[in-house]
Amino acid sequence: MLEFEEYKQKITALKPDLATLSAALKTEEAEKEIEALEAESAQDGFWSDMEHSQKVLKRIKQLKGKCETYRKLKARHEDLTVLCQMALEEGDETLLPELAEEFENFENDLETARLATLLTGEYDGQNAIISFHAGAGGTEAQDWAQMLYRMYTRWAERHGYKYKLLDYLDGDEAGLKSAVISIEGENAYGYLKSESGVHRLVRISPFDSSGRRHTSFVAVEVMPEITDDTEIEIRPEDLKVDTYRSSGAGGQHVNKTESAIRITHIPTGIIVSCQVERSQHQNRETALRMLRSKLAEIKEREHLEKIEDIKGVQQKIEWGSQIRSYVFMPYTLVKDHRTNFESGNISAVMDGDLDGFINAYLSMNSGK
Repeated sequence: MLEFEEYKQKITALKPDLATLSAALKTEEAEKEIEALEAESAQDGFWSDMEHSQKVLKRIKQLKGKCETYRKLKARHEDLTVLCQMALEEGDETLLPELAEEFENFENDLETARLATLLTGEYDGQNAIISFHAGAGGTEAQDWAQMLYRMYTRWAERHGYKYKLLDYLDGDEAGLKSAVISIEGENAYGYLKSESGVHRLVRISPFDSSGRRHTSFVAVEVMPEITDDTEIEIRPEDLKVDTYRSSGAGGQHVNKTESAIRITHIPTGIIVSCQVERSQHQNRETALRMLRSKLAEIKEREHLEKIEDIKGVQQKIEWGSQIRSYVFMPYTLVKDHRTNFESGNISAVMDGDLDGFINAYLSMNSGK
């Protein structure tokens, strides 16, 4: 039963990692904060300030999720220990495949939880706003943009996150020219910020009757969703606001009225637009939220102290700096050029299996 003895040692060796995770998650402090916040929520008049009460409930939910993650991992580690001990005592080799699978899953989930503790950026815990912009190449690039749109919405579904369409411009024949979605969930931006950059596709084009191989590019931009109470001041005199008739998928109402909004931030040249809400006011509010998010993302990325330091030149898309290549032909491979992480299962990746790429990026930036 040499294999079981080896697993017993490996399972025991992970116990300190669990303790380290507990310390990183600050589970003891979290339990005390939950107790205090729940006591506050039970007081008379708690619901008189709806904005504050919603923040308290959101904080309780976040803290409970953090503690539950650790409790489940600790319980699974205990179950693994029992399973391994039982297999050793009974000498039952049929338990080896189950033990091997459970250990691998546990080890992966423990590493994922550890990496989540690295999300310490100012906006990492926020929702994410993702923009897609098809590069040169017409229909081929626009179809690639549509494929990436689907990939990220599938990723969101896999993680139990909600997503919402904010802006959409159809392609000429297929796909999309540009789109913006928000992904709502704890640490959505912290995970997805690694996806910002140019994504390159190599495949035999379904739109080329000659069956030639094509290379296409799409720029993906990820921003944290910033709430109004964040210290990012946008002065009305710095904005140019245009209205226009919606052209994307929004139903009959939005296509018949000039409800779509385009806002230009004059000091930086940043342009945002929204056309999917039912009223001009709603589209304006959403567009302002997108602008605030974009300014915050640039401020953090460029390590700037003030929003005023942002220059318009930083908004240019550099198509030569792709972060990842997706090759469909002559072989299948997805490779990240920053971390060198790769996957040969391109179908799974396009179906939202991005955690390997995200975790590799987090590990690289953790100094490991």
